[in-house]
Amino acid sequence: MPKPSQRRGLRAAYAKSRSVDPRPITGRQKPADLLAHAFGAYVGRQERTAFELMQRSVAEDCSIFLTLSGAMTPAGLHQSCLIPLIERGIVSALTTTGANLYHDAHRIIGHAIREVNPNAGDLQMRLARIIRIYDLGFWEEALLDTDRLFSAIIRRPEFQRSMTTPEFHYLLGKAVHDIERSLGVKKPSLLSTAYKHAVPIWVGAVQDGSIFLNVVKLKRLLGDEFHFAIDINDDVYSMAAVQHFCRHHGSKKLAIWILGGGVPKNYTLQGEPLLDQILSVPTTGFDIDLQFCVDPVDNGALSSCPAGEGHTWGKVSVEAVESGSVYVHTDVTAVFPWLTHALFSEGARRAPMRLMDRMTDAVAFLDRDVARRRKKLMATIDWSPDTDPPTKGEHEMVVR
Repeated sequence: MPKPSQRRGLRAAYAKSRSVDPRPITGRQKPADLLAHAFGAYVGRQERTAFELMQRSVAEDCSIFLTLSGAMTPAGLHQSCLIPLIERGIVSALTTTGANLYHDAHRIIGHAIREVNPNAGDLQMRLARIIRIYDLGFWEEALLDTDRLFSAIIRRPEFQRSMTTPEFHYLLGKAVHDIERSLGVKKPSLLSTAYKHAVPIWVGAVQDGSIFLNVVKLKRLLGDEFHFAIDINDDVYSMAAVQHFCRHHGSKKLAIWILGGGVPKNYTLQGEPLLDQILSVPTTGFDIDLQFCVDPVDNGALSSCPAGEGHTWGKVSVEAVESGSVYVHTDVTAVFPWLTHALFSEGARRAPMRLMDRMTDAVAFLDRDVARRRKKLMATIDWSPDTDPPTKGEHEMVVR
């Protein structure tokens, strides 16, 4: 049995915990009030905590890196949430999949995406040349016409060089922006919106998407006349450079909002250990970490790993683990539109950071820090089985 003094200490800590304060729903509550009093436990509490961290991210003027996996643009999540978040200056940088950028273009050129019954029969859909993404469908012609669109754009002179994915998507966004204006498109795409507000877009697995499949076609057809290429070395470096730049400019705080998991999640988070462990440039990890994902956390998948696991890699800070992170175990399409609405109802807005405009400065800023560490780094690029094992304390932990 614990001693009375121990029991009092435990009870004193418990007494400081937030009280569950449910209140009757009347239909007149502001979204923030409803979240505060009707989402007191379980996944609801996770959702409430995510909203509070979204508010903190804006209030503390964090550079907000948003990651989006899967194919969410066919579902319209970009129109309902991401584009408004970019237009209000909330999202500073985006990492996503090629699919999200490719499928977004169907609507630009006049193709509709319709609701379908996911159990209606895929064999019949294939005979009708209907493409299915769970409960969404579109004609195969939408793919073929979109392929023609991107093939024509990427053949342009400004694309005929090696570049990073943010540079690639910035040029694509500019071209798509012009096309939208000429066609009188009322709802701009994610690509053109990011271009307009200078939000960099990374795609960590750029070759795993239909935009790049058309690059493959162009290379085979045009041969040496086609000079477009993605520099994956510079691409990974640019992510770390922007995070390092943001850490030392502006509010100097970083937040990551993870919608789903997949490559976009880790491609963004790995910028921190690249700085710390590989380049020996001290950093602290993301200050705020919130994630929406349906995956279980016990199968070793990076898609589901919580902030604590990320902290062991130096991806997020101690403060994030202790008071600045949440894993919302749910489908992002079920809750993120509501949380975006709640955020905007509280007046969330700020001037865009326009990080794409500062990309050159960011890379140069990191280059200088790496150059200062060159001698130390040169000692890390050789290995021999005869090398003495590291002594205790030789590798210092700089993530705090």
